Amino acid sequence: MKLIKFIISAALTILLVYAADRGSGTLPPIGHFMSPQTGFWQNDHSESPETELNLSGLQSEVTVHYDSELIPHIFAQNDSDLYYAQGYITAKHRLWQMEFQTYAAAGRLSEIIGKKAIEYDRGQRRKGMVFGAQNAINEMLKDPILTKRLNAYSDGVNAYIESLDSEEYPVEYKLLGYAPEKWKPEKSALLLMYMTDMLAGRDEDLENTNFLSLFGRETFDLLFPDFIADQDPVIPRERDWTDFGAVERPESPEGVFKAIVQTTDVLDKPDPDNGSNNWAVNAEHSENGNPLLANDPHLGLNLPSIWYVMQLSAPDHNVMGATLPGALGVIIGFNDRIAWGVTNATRDVKDWYRIEFEDETKKRYRYGKGWRDIREVIETIKVKGGQAVLDTVRYTHYGPITYDETFKGNGRENLAMKWIGHLPNSNQNTFLSLNRAKNYEEYVKAVSTYTAPAQNFIFASKDNDIALWIQGKIANKFNEQGKFVLDGSNPYNEWQSFIPQEHNPHVRNPERGFVSSANQHPTDENYPYYVYDPTYETYRNRVINDFFRSKKTFSVQDFKDLHNNNYNLKAAEVLPTFLSMIASEVNSNTEGYFTTLSSWDYYNHTDAIGASVFEALWNEYYTMVWDELTESDLALQLPDSYQTIWLTKYHSNHEFFDLQSSSETEDAAAIARLAFNEAAKKLDAFKKSGKSLGWASYKGTQVGHLLQALPAFSRFEIPIGGNKSIVNATSKTHGPSWRMIVELDSETKALGVYPGGQSGNPGSRYYDSMIDTWAAGDYYELLYLPNSQAISGITSTTQLKP
Repeated sequence: MKLIKFIISAALTILLVYAADRGSGTLPPIGHFMSPQTGFWQNDHSESPETELNLSGLQSEVTVHYDSELIPHIFAQNDSDLYYAQGYITAKHRLWQMEFQTYAAAGRLSEIIGKKAIEYDRGQRRKGMVFGAQNAINEMLKDPILTKRLNAYSDGVNAYIESLDSEEYPVEYKLLGYAPEKWKPEKSALLLMYMTDMLAGRDEDLENTNFLSLFGRETFDLLFPDFIADQDPVIPRERDWTDFGAVERPESPEGVFKAIVQTTDVLDKPDPDNGSNNWAVNAEHSENGNPLLANDPHLGLNLPSIWYVMQLSAPDHNVMGATLPGALGVIIGFNDRIAWGVTNATRDVKDWYRIEFEDETKKRYRYGKGWRDIREVIETIKVKGGQAVLDTVRYTHYGPITYDETFKGNGRENLAMKWIGHLPNSNQNTFLSLNRAKNYEEYVKAVSTYTAPAQNFIFASKDNDIALWIQGKIANKFNEQGKFVLDGSNPYNEWQSFIPQEHNPHVRNPERGFVSSANQHPTDENYPYYVYDPTYETYRNRVINDFFRSKKTFSVQDFKDLHNNNYNLKAAEVLPTFLSMIASEVNSNTEGYFTTLSSWDYYNHTDAIGASVFEALWNEYYTMVWDELTESDLALQLPDSYQTIWLTKYHSNHEFFDLQSSSETEDAAAIARLAFNEAAKKLDAFKKSGKSLGWASYKGTQVGHLLQALPAFSRFEIPIGGNKSIVNATSKTHGPSWRMIVELDSETKALGVYPGGQSGNPGSRYYDSMIDTWAAGDYYELLYLPNSQAISGITSTTQLKP
């Protein structure tokens, strides 16, 4: 049956790729793809691992057990063999994915996709993605131990690549007509850079500057406050910061430090909902008397999945959890003493500087009382089926001049990027140290060297410690530095220092008995350093913290239920206001929807029609309210949902509620009524398509293949509740990418699941085998083996021999 499914999928995919490629003049090698000897038929093989493999790069024998979900449990006798085996096994199941993501990071997609990717590639190169990765790998290679581990991982990947004939290449290589490259440590650095961009690559400096020029300071502060009254910060409000002693902060400069610029287009940004939940309770607050920890990172829902689960064991440690294909070690997981997880600690770590050139040659730029030299980099973008494209990127001491007369239509401005992602770092070492950590002190030491993207590192141990460090290298800024575009000629606008490591917000064993984070504001207003980001989360964090304040002790089942909690706090806070605004003008066409909304319990469960009606209403309302911003010629940031609701309740006559397209003068109530009528029309049209108005049907969650032109290798109409701003943050294409719960009993117990499968091969039954379990809110018991001889639950074993 899997073979039939794969053949149909492949046939559909050929047609889709052919149609997609006709515009670029590059056709896939269909004859080669269809060949019985070399084509996709060769990819429909079973995932039964070999019983024995001889690999020349090993020093000693390595045992690889597989369980029923194709999770490998690797037991090696030394570090080099462990990471060699990790590289080999990861490549065996995820080669195309891990390499494709490094192509995307480096701005090389045009080489394999064609001219449609040129602008994307230019953007990646103008962001300095390779520049940052090279700075990182140069720093990593200063460490001889890490160098040895990186080389071992690369050798393992290459051993697998070299074992393949062309007919054994993953199916995507055949569709796109290219072959895998040799893996190098630089590719692992690019993979980590890809994640840094995903989680720390968003900013709103240009949009903020545009908004300020159009609407003024008072309106900006009204719609984009630094703090909100309902915020429940990551670090509890009762945290006393006086233990920091005297704190040095740069003073805000006198006069104007901002640059006056207007930009019409900006770089594509990472998804604003990239985030996560995590929480932990100590033994006193656990029903079983054991510390509990949970994590669920919220990322794009893709196939192959962003995560690959492994157990990695060597004489000095035994760790299990989610790995990133292409990076060493476990990123989110546990060992026999501790467990840890991460959520994105959103901070403004990318600033923009307006550059003034000396003359038209653009060889030097003003800095202070003098001029500095530009470094020019000629980027060569190879294009499949076409001529290479050359792009000159000018580098300042801040970083690359991303926006200039040739890019994004901003011909009036030259804007240079200063980004934490460009700084030398050894982030890979942080996770390898966490893999080996045994207690709180070793956890703190592991995270202390971590640079970016800043993360909320949550921790629990069998010593009954729970903790959370908000960790990253964060510039010590003066007030509002980097909120708007800065004058690059003024040296005072530099990042003058970084917040001392020991002053990064953290808490250990708080009196309340739990720690948690959900991408909200890290601290209250009393934290002595300037903190800013335009995307702090405002709903999930309050639901989570209220849950842990609701009773004394918690079970593993409570943790499962919280992961899958569908309570829509946003709806609870705005819907009563909407209903009062709408009630007077309900008619026969909308009465049914009004009744449904009125009786809805604010839970976005799979069958909840009320959830569908509310979300349709909210989307129409939000769009109408901010029409002035979306229709502007300038790039502008929209206020978030929380501030939109606040404006609706307390400033319902604000001028932003007046529709630009109408001759009438509207207030919030009028917009709510118009939005409700438009939502009803769209709901009616959806019903006429024959689909249910239940929330799961209306939302239509999907897990798509990384190549967006391959719907045949994707999953659609997945029955799952939740949505953005809900603890179960599953929207149409985004959501919990890995759910993990760990109980630190005498023998560590763990549960895990993700929306994908261990194999990257669409012809494998393990390609999407976990999706239905994930959607149902269920988990797999993670088989954590104490040693290579404990084989209960193992379905097959491969011996890797030198």
